[in-house]
Amino acid sequence: MGDKVVPGRTVADADGEVVVFLIGMRINKFRAVGSWLPVLRAMPRMVRELVREPGAGMLGYRMLNGGPRVFTLVQYWESREKLYAYAADPDMEHRPAWAAFNRRARSGEGAVGIWHETYAVPAGAYSTFYSSMPLSGLGAAYGVAAQGRRGALSASVGVA
Repeated sequence: MGDKVVPGRTVADADGEVVVFLIGMRINKFRAVGSWLPVLRAMPRMVRELVREPGAGMLGYRMLNGGPRVFTLVQYWESREKLYAYAADPDMEHRPAWAAFNRRARSGEGAVGIWHETYAVPAGAYSTFYSSMPLSGLGAAYGVAAQGRRGALSASVGVA
């Protein structure tokens, strides 16, 4: 993802199933730095690892900030299988970070919360649109193609 604007109207050049993974954390107790700081530091380490290892299956990501307590990461993956394989791989960053979180959570009294959601969206069940935007979202993950004539997008998603 960069700042270079792609002129005109485009759509994500994705075909087939799209896997969207949302993961986040919430700092529940600011003073319990020892509980939440390791979680906060683990997120960028995992993203850097996935960027260095394109074969792992993450196609793109975007970090969202929900204020001083809430952090959310949106990721796009090649498949659920690759996402689950990464999560379970003991040689990658996620598995040790998950084990450490569980150890701290037992004594942390809810100082930090984490969550995730996985969506496997079948081909034809998603739509995208970008107008004079830098590569974003699915467009950043899959690349973009010209939208074409005005009615083409509407017809593809069943809009009259």
